Amino acid sequence: MDVLLMVGTRPEAVKAAPVALAMAEHPVLRPIIVHSGQHPAMVDQSLEPFGLKAGIELGVERRTGSQAELVSAMLSCLDDVLTDRRPAAVIVQGDTTTTLAGALAAFWRGIPVVHLEAGLRTHDLSRPFPEEGNRQMISRIASLHLAPTPLAVRALQHERLPRPEIVLTGNTVVDAVARIAARNLPAVNQVVATVETRSAASRVALVTAHRRESWGEPLHAVLDAVRTLVEETPDLLVLFPAHPNPAVREQVNAVLGGHPRIFVTEPLDYPDLVRVLSFASIVLTDSGGIQEEAPHFGVPVLVLREVTERMEAVDAGYSWLVGTDRGAILEQAHTLLRDNVRLPRDRNPFGDGHAAARTVAAVERLLGLVDREHQLAGGPAGLAEFVGLGDLRQREGLVDVHLQAAVAE
Repeated sequence: MDVLLMVGTRPEAVKAAPVALAMAEHPVLRPIIVHSGQHPAMVDQSLEPFGLKAGIELGVERRTGSQAELVSAMLSCLDDVLTDRRPAAVIVQGDTTTTLAGALAAFWRGIPVVHLEAGLRTHDLSRPFPEEGNRQMISRIASLHLAPTPLAVRALQHERLPRPEIVLTGNTVVDAVARIAARNLPAVNQVVATVETRSAASRVALVTAHRRESWGEPLHAVLDAVRTLVEETPDLLVLFPAHPNPAVREQVNAVLGGHPRIFVTEPLDYPDLVRVLSFASIVLTDSGGIQEEAPHFGVPVLVLREVTERMEAVDAGYSWLVGTDRGAILEQAHTLLRDNVRLPRDRNPFGDGHAAARTVAAVERLLGLVDREHQLAGGPAGLAEFVGLGDLRQREGLVDVHLQAAVAE
């Protein structure tokens, strides 16, 4: 049975990779990665460290760069692929334009939609935009919802989904970051290598800011706070992989350019990003993925957003929600650096590194390859501790949540 995995951005590729690797070992299921063409170069770079390549690449041409242009082009190409391949299921990840297009195309063809990383919510359609709207729409048509955390499970349950098949898996990004970190690959980016060398005598702050809602004045406040933080902290280096958007890059260079301890570079390959997280002292970011990856290394994160759909890290004490307020950013950053805060590395609130195996098992049951009772009987003893399902059911009355993905690892 062919199962298509849709990817179009770097986070999608990174989070789909562990699933593709786990599914490749299945005797019946055959994973086929479909590259939508949304971010061409970044997807290829992100799959390569996992030894993967896209099996299908859509011939999407972009001229205006609009969402309407991208979705319409994807849908036409995807419909041809689905008609030709007739897959048993389509897996979409997260909340991107690729995710929305993949879910729509599959739904229209009557093919089961599997939503990886389902249930993330801010309940504010403008933050993040358009991602919050995308994931809420996908939840109405998905056949299987793979929730990364109990909080995501609760969000889905409260929405009374038409197809309430929810599996608590953990987030596959934890599988991915653990896999790459274990390889301990040397830095390829020369700026990263330089900063790592200097980190022996200095502390390092990783800064990323790319969210559409932060462009303009909010981003200026963030950048001004970063420059002030460096000037007030003599042993601090800043590494800033800048967004490729020309307007954003111009703004970054205007505020941060010319400082000897601020290093602005191109977007990093995934192994280099993982390496920076391994030696960083603090992270300032509006990225969703980094909020999930940083806990693996015990590095504290300041979330440069007014709201986050990843409150698990805030509640667990790994992240602080500071928004784009200059004063709040500086106050919390100075506190964390002054106290040299380092957090436990073995308590990532987003998973235990076995989400891909649970994902494959959930798809297996969806397609009728194994029954739920068989899977539950083989569940690992440590799973209940991770998901806390018994407590979750007691507190929230969740009776429809299946742990059929809890199979022997």
